[in-house]
Amino acid sequence: MTRLVFLILIIISLMNGSCSRKKNKLDKKNLIPEKELVSILTDIQIADGLLVLPKISNQYTFIDSLNNYRLIIEKHGYTIEAMDRTMKYYFIENSKKLNKIYDQALGILSETESRVEKEYIIEKSHFENRWPGKDFYSFPDLSGNDSTMFDININRTGVYSLTFTVSLFPEDQSSGPGLTLYSCNPDSIETGKRRYIKTVHYLKDGRPHTYILQVPVPENTIYHLRGWLYNFDNPSLSLQKHVKIENISLTFSSVIL
Repeated sequence: MTRLVFLILIIISLMNGSCSRKKNKLDKKNLIPEKELVSILTDIQIADGLLVLPKISNQYTFIDSLNNYRLIIEKHGYTIEAMDRTMKYYFIENSKKLNKIYDQALGILSETESRVEKEYIIEKSHFENRWPGKDFYSFPDLSGNDSTMFDININRTGVYSLTFTVSLFPEDQSSGPGLTLYSCNPDSIETGKRRYIKTVHYLKDGRPHTYILQVPVPENTIYHLRGWLYNFDNPSLSLQKHVKIENISLTFSSVIL
């Protein structure tokens, strides 16, 4: 792709005249400075890559490729004629220098790509699933373990997002079934004061419903996030339960919106 852009730039340089290798030297006056030329080439490379993306290319279908490059050149404060004159000079009189300029642009792109990849890896790690419990809960549970209680240590500033899907069937006999979520101090998990964050009530229609709860965590805050994915008001050993909880994830973002 990058070589293709380079060839397109050569085509641009030929737009206003032929590029025959004649002996008389081309005028070196009014050329685009090397540093600026590197920047222009770099931006053209980036634009060429972005225009491959459908969401971006669809916005610029009314502009052909050469006009896109013209806009970039003009954004840097130069005309297409200045670009044409500069490319002609280097292409005919100093192709080795042109290759070095082109390599500088590729070097900048490589550094930018490396930096973006590192930032992406860091950001992606923030959104990895941190849910400590099971991936799936279903009641009645053949294993005999009917607890959906969870306990999560919160020690980073940002936003925790709890996402899950619940299917609660009409024959379920629980009263007021839903999610219970509260926080407490890590020094007094069992005996300390509970600060209830939010309770979500489920619909008994047998259909899957997805819920998303966001818990912002301010600076210098350390506590435990606790609760039950399936809690109700009438606990009983003979209670008939019929619920399915799946697609559970707990993600973290370092940015509080």
